[in-house]
Amino acid sequence: MTPVRGTRWFLLALILVGLLGWIVGGSVLFARLAYFGILFMAGAYLWSSLSMRGIRFNRQARLLRASVGDLFEERFEIVNLVRQSCAWLEIDDQSALPLAEGSRLLTRIAGRQKRSYTARTWLTRRGAFPLGPTVLTSGDPFGLFTLQTRSPARDVLVVLPMMVSISAFPVPPGLLPGGKAIRQKTMDVTPHAAGVREYVPGDPMKRIHWPSTAHRQRLMVKEFEQDPQAEIWLFLDAQRAVHAALPQSKMQPLGELWWMHQRVRIKLPEDSFEYAVSAAASLARYFLADRRVVGLACAGGKFTVVPAERGERQVGKIMETLAFLQAEGDLPLLGLVTMQAKLLPMGSGVILITPSVKSDFLLAIENLQRWNLRPVVVLLKSETFGGAEGDATILEALFKRNIPICQIGCGDDLASALTQPAAYFRRPPIPNPAAYIV
Repeated sequence: MTPVRGTRWFLLALILVGLLGWIVGGSVLFARLAYFGILFMAGAYLWSSLSMRGIRFNRQARLLRASVGDLFEERFEIVNLVRQSCAWLEIDDQSALPLAEGSRLLTRIAGRQKRSYTARTWLTRRGAFPLGPTVLTSGDPFGLFTLQTRSPARDVLVVLPMMVSISAFPVPPGLLPGGKAIRQKTMDVTPHAAGVREYVPGDPMKRIHWPSTAHRQRLMVKEFEQDPQAEIWLFLDAQRAVHAALPQSKMQPLGELWWMHQRVRIKLPEDSFEYAVSAAASLARYFLADRRVVGLACAGGKFTVVPAERGERQVGKIMETLAFLQAEGDLPLLGLVTMQAKLLPMGSGVILITPSVKSDFLLAIENLQRWNLRPVVVLLKSETFGGAEGDATILEALFKRNIPICQIGCGDDLASALTQPAAYFRRPPIPNPAAYIV
């Protein structure tokens, strides 16, 4: 609520006319007009100064982690600790959260009264958003003077990427197929114990098997076998030059639609990188739910690697990493593969998520195969996002090598596109010449 400037000028003019009339003509009427104007403005100013004397403000969020497409709820609470009532109170939520719905205008807050409301916002953009600052504005009932207080942000909301449900995706077979014992010892601690042996100086103390030690009266340590399942690595292309985006239309606040008990469908921005991030998040959750070991590598503003692990903690690590990634890198996908792929165990599956199909892309695929890795390509159709069209000859070369490819265009249903088994494109069959002999 902004001050009523017209009323201010009217009262100032009334005071000025009253003073001039009283000085020039000595009329009591003009003196009363001047007194009325002065007392009215002084009373309004005093009321405005005391309007927020006992107001206390608090905002709380039940969860500070959510995903794009979720409904985020915040509770705003205003308490008036004094007996004096507050005529009106404007709450201005200045959070950077898109489509934030926390701003309100409350009236007639009585003394010793507590008022609260819940703001619900549909999350449409990933990243970190401070929940604030919040500006409280109040004043006199006529709006002549206002008083503001600023409440800084205390919490930060982390919006994770949108994740879709995938029912099936081609699992890279690797060299160590899941479920089969490979009978190969390893120095690492794995879930697969192979037996015990006598302690050797240099063995870590955490590998001592105390029941066997007590039984044999000498130190015995556990031996482990390699994990029979191949690791899954997600290579996300974050090179600035290869991604494209269509002009974004301004979204309007969705309002109080929560009472309809219907989930509002939030569409991804028409940006190839947002589609790539969402695909990476969905694939990571899919493989981790299948108890696979998953890692992430990306070269955005800085080189980022999430070491391969399994479990719920790994889901959180990958999602929080993806929430802050931006397409600000200069390193091409070939450079990312060259730097990281040689460090991966043989037989690991590598899923390349990129909108770029250039000449060096085929070289990256050949490097992965040379290092006994199993590539799968999630290809974003750059031309549908307003970017350059890919090289068809490179795609044909991938088809000949039977590289699994999932193609995703702007506006496609991401869940359906990723759920469809990747096609092994083969050359068209050569017709049998005998068929043309009459």
